[in-house]
Amino acid sequence: MMSVNSFSVVLGQKYALIIFLTGKIFRFSFFFLFIYFLLKGTGQIAGYSSDQIIFFFLTFNIIEVVTQFLFREVYKFRSMIIKGDFDLVLVKPVNSLFRVLMGGADIIDLITIPPLVILTVIYGISFHPALAEVLIYLALLMNGFLIATAFHITILAFAIITLEIDHAVMIYRDITSLGKFPVDIYKEPLKGLLTYLVPVGIMVGLPAKAIMGLITPVGIIIAVLIGVLSMFFALRFWNFALTKYTSASS
Repeated sequence: MMSVNSFSVVLGQKYALIIFLTGKIFRFSFFFLFIYFLLKGTGQIAGYSSDQIIFFFLTFNIIEVVTQFLFREVYKFRSMIIKGDFDLVLVKPVNSLFRVLMGGADIIDLITIPPLVILTVIYGISFHPALAEVLIYLALLMNGFLIATAFHITILAFAIITLEIDHAVMIYRDITSLGKFPVDIYKEPLKGLLTYLVPVGIMVGLPAKAIMGLITPVGIIIAVLIGVLSMFFALRFWNFALTKYTSASS
C-alpha cells in the first residue's frame, strides 16, 4: 500500500519522472560506453576480459538499482525523525524497521530493472555457465542483497543516534561504487578492506565470479557467513539505536 502511494505520487509528476528516468539511462549508458572503449584499447584488466568486466559492472548495477528501488524511504528518514513522524511509526502495529526501510519503493528504478536484468542475462549466457554456477550466482546475489540491506539498516541506526543520514548514504554509495570493477584490480590493503572489512567484493564481486566458475566452495561459505553476520550485527545495532532514541515530544 505504501509503495502504491509512492508510485501514485511519482506518476502524478510525469515531467519529473521523464527527466529522472532519462538521467538514469544516460548515466548508465555513458559509464557502459566508458568501460567498453577503455577495454577496447587494453583488451583486459587484471586478467579479466572485456565481457567479464562488463558482467561485473552489470551485476553491480543489479544490486545497486534493486536496493535503491526497495530502500528509497531511507533517504527521508532524517526528516521523519526531526518532524516527529517516527514517533507515530513506533506506536503503530507494524515493524518500525520495515516501515522506515521499505516504506516507499521508487518506480523510476522499477522501470530500469527489467532491461538491466535482460542485459545481464545476455552477457551471462556468453560464459556458458553450468546450472550449478547459475544457482550459485543467484544465491550469492541474494547474499549481496542481504549485505546491502545490512548497510542500509546500519545507516538508519546511525541516523537515530546522530540525526545524520545524507552523508552516510553518500559514503555508502561512494564505497560500493568501487565494486563496479572486480576488487582484484586494487592493491593491498584496499583490496583486503573491500573484501572483508567493508565486504563490497563479496557483495558484488563474488556473484559475478560464480557465473565464470572462479569461486571455490570455501569462498562461498565465507561469503554466506559474512552476509549472515552483517545482518545480525546490523539488527543488533538498530535495536541499540532505538534505546537511544528521544521522542520529538519529550
